[in-house]
Amino acid sequence: MAATVFADFCSDAQIQQFWAGDAPFDAALWSSLREAGLASLILPEAMGGSALGMTELCIVLEVQGRHLAPVPLWSHQLAVAAMSRFDAASAARASWPALAEATQLATLSLGGLHASRGLALHAEQAAGGWRLHGRAVAVPLAAQAAVAVLPALTSGGVRLLVVDLSRPGIEKLSGRLTHHEPAADLVFADVVLPAGAALDAAACAWLEPRAAACLGALQLGVTAEALKRVVAYTSERRQFGQPIAAFQAISQKTADCLIDVEALRSSLWQLLWQLDSGLDATGSAAVVRAWTCDTGHRVTHAAQHMHGGIGADVSYPIHRYTYWSRAIEIACGGISANLAALGAWLGTPALTEAGC
Repeated sequence: MAATVFADFCSDAQIQQFWAGDAPFDAALWSSLREAGLASLILPEAMGGSALGMTELCIVLEVQGRHLAPVPLWSHQLAVAAMSRFDAASAARASWPALAEATQLATLSLGGLHASRGLALHAEQAAGGWRLHGRAVAVPLAAQAAVAVLPALTSGGVRLLVVDLSRPGIEKLSGRLTHHEPAADLVFADVVLPAGAALDAAACAWLEPRAAACLGALQLGVTAEALKRVVAYTSERRQFGQPIAAFQAISQKTADCLIDVEALRSSLWQLLWQLDSGLDATGSAAVVRAWTCDTGHRVTHAAQHMHGGIGADVSYPIHRYTYWSRAIEIACGGISANLAALGAWLGTPALTEAGC
């Protein structure tokens, strides 16, 4: 179903036309995804969702990555799912029906958790609520969304806050990410939020590995499609009387790319199994984030390189896979930060004592 819907809206010509415009996302595609139930896969049935798992969502996200489909499919669903699971008052919010039906957008940004200088957003408990100050960097679709789920540093550690983006005192500094998605820095100057704005303390640990899975699934789709296009192009492009795919340098490079893609696929499926089985997925999420960064960088760089001069022509589609892979890599926090986090996890006393 997802492949059919995305194919109807995301041909190379349609994506090129979208990038030439100023639309924040493909509204017609988003409407079709809503009608097909693909924008509420992981929401509970009581909220109008399909009550499916992360496996089903990530199958759809892989297809989205293959088509470079410009819609906020994962960020909206995860934000709303976190609200429904960890905010007892969410069903009573005036905006909840519109969020559950995806007629209003929710967004999230966990990038601050991987920032080299730590979170720049701080929340302090005030009379009857929270006082928020600082900055959330490059929040996707912040100018179009109704609410944002953001991590903030509090005296008790990191908490996720649901922020009504229509509140006064929020400055939005707008721009676009490398893959053409609008984003904005949100600057908070002592913005007061109600007590119910903070999700349960367990929300961050629940949300972070699921975000890693979603970004990994998108990257899997992006890199698998980039590799597929490389194979097609090098099989047709001839030099010295034979396809360049027959040259050793090309065949070895495409083999390396295939290994990277399949390593990401295997680590992603392990993470999804653990998440949907209710198992601890801390280590697997770190592995997926590392492969998401590394696979995306290596495969799309090689794909563009193997296209030769046409790879640098922006009227040809292969460069957009590079842009998407870089945006996903940045959202994951980069390879260095993720390898450091994985090393720290492997060095925890509990794992060391167990001989891991």
